[in-house]
Amino acid sequence: MTRILFLLVLSTSKCFAQIYFGPTANMYVKSEILFVQQNINLEANSNLYLRNNGQLIQGTTLASTNTGQGKLSVYQEGTSDNFEYNYWCSPVGNASATVGNENFGITMLNQPTTSTLSNPATVISNYNGTANPLAISSVWIHKLINANNYSQWVFVGGASTIAAGEGFSMKGTSGTDSADPEGTGVVNNSGSAQRYDFRGKPNDGNITINLGANNSTLTGNPYPSALHLNAFLLDSDNLATGGIAYFWEQDKTVNSHFLAAYRGGYGSYSPMSVGVDGVYVPATFNSYNQDGTLNTTGLSSSLSIPRRYAPIGQGFVVFANANGTATFKNAHRIYTKEGPGVSQFEKQTKQAADKTNSNEEVNVFQYFKLNTIIDNKFTRQLALAFLPEATDGVDIGIDALNMDTSPPNDVAFWIENSSYVIQGLNFDQTKKIPITVKAGTSATFKFYIPEVINFDTSQSIYLYDALDQSYHDIKNEGYQVTVAPGIYSDRFKITFTSETLGVSEEAHKQFIIFQDNNNNVLKASNPNNIAIKSVKIYDMLGKVVLSKKDLGSEANFSFSTNGLSHGIYIVEFLTTENKKLTEKVVISNSAR
Repeated sequence: MTRILFLLVLSTSKCFAQIYFGPTANMYVKSEILFVQQNINLEANSNLYLRNNGQLIQGTTLASTNTGQGKLSVYQEGTSDNFEYNYWCSPVGNASATVGNENFGITMLNQPTTSTLSNPATVISNYNGTANPLAISSVWIHKLINANNYSQWVFVGGASTIAAGEGFSMKGTSGTDSADPEGTGVVNNSGSAQRYDFRGKPNDGNITINLGANNSTLTGNPYPSALHLNAFLLDSDNLATGGIAYFWEQDKTVNSHFLAAYRGGYGSYSPMSVGVDGVYVPATFNSYNQDGTLNTTGLSSSLSIPRRYAPIGQGFVVFANANGTATFKNAHRIYTKEGPGVSQFEKQTKQAADKTNSNEEVNVFQYFKLNTIIDNKFTRQLALAFLPEATDGVDIGIDALNMDTSPPNDVAFWIENSSYVIQGLNFDQTKKIPITVKAGTSATFKFYIPEVINFDTSQSIYLYDALDQSYHDIKNEGYQVTVAPGIYSDRFKITFTSETLGVSEEAHKQFIIFQDNNNNVLKASNPNNIAIKSVKIYDMLGKVVLSKKDLGSEANFSFSTNGLSHGIYIVEFLTTENKKLTEKVVISNSAR
């Protein structure tokens, strides 16, 4: 046991079996890791300061046995805009002689004045918080536990009822605070980010949250160190999470407290495997009615934030795929300094990158992102990843659900009867990956690939349009198409070769489709009596204008086109073996 009765400054990594802080004892850990194998006992008026990316990791494998009325102090910065939310998860709880983790409340947040001193934040009931003096509005403090609709957000306010591992929402502040407590040139609030000083008993050990199938739970990193998010999501004890983390993003240009004015959504993070950086797809900003239902669809956030390591205080949502629990463990903790490209809290501005990070080996995998600009109003981004362990079905920790399925016009991967924004597959050059297009009204979709990672630069990527059997180079050029209202689940496919899909060339030679405009009749010659299940005629917007079923195996077919207007159409015959025989025809009823 180590007794510390004076101010001890640690500027190099240090390990202890356990630590006892006597009354008024202090430790200052700057820009390094403090590792404690067992528990920490902080007696009254003692303090453990984590500064400038200093972090605490403990090695216990069960529940926390930390105790004491002394406090750990650690900083984190969130948005400075009092109209926007951050999702948080506290690294500390109430400091008392009770053994183990305790509840948190916003009364434990403070405004730093020096590197060791802080003033308690004022908790107010007004809508708008302030930076100096630090005042936090309790109106916006809520948590979300096993919820399946908007009304199930639980109001917390200024109460200390947030258990370890429970996330909470909190809006930022207005104004500025020029105090520079660490003398590093970074002030508490320059107008772009608000610093908070979390003070309390450090969370430690196994922290378990309850999950309900198809329900959302706001949780986050519960420790005073970085969290290896991949390790948490892919832990075999945490399969009920679905292996995906969702991060709230909000349009910071909208300055309103009215729900109907909000523009926001959830970005999706798929870890893929423990040793890779994972894939993050940003949110598409939607706006909302007063009851929380979707109103209209807005712009994509276009954010690109690293998510492999969740920094101190970062909250996120998990959408459970089963009833069960998930457990945060000390084994999931990692020392990684916060900075762009490594570990970044979602806030308004970016910090300077710190290149001193974990020594964990980084593996690579292939993926690319597909952007679809819809009606020139907003972009839906999808990601397609390739891993040898991925299947064509839903894979935990790989395939990410679409959390915003209400937009009337949208695109997605369709896996096991659900909409997904990230899909993982085992790469096969012959694969054809369907993209489901949903159009509530006639809409224009422009497809293109903005980002290709670790993918063979010589490999072509096409979007196949079954309507006219055309291939489009979306890697270099893009493809724009207007579609009629409807859901198109089998029309658009991502392919890696431009070979003809469907039936063989020999089948095309045997089955001839042509338009007889003199007699206003569509005809098909079927000399080998191929059994035909159905025929459909599409206009160039993809709308079905004629449909017949159970045609049999006649040698010839004919269909009146007398009621169809002049134009180009796609004719599709479907055989009983589900092979498609298609042809483009020009219909003109003025010919005589």
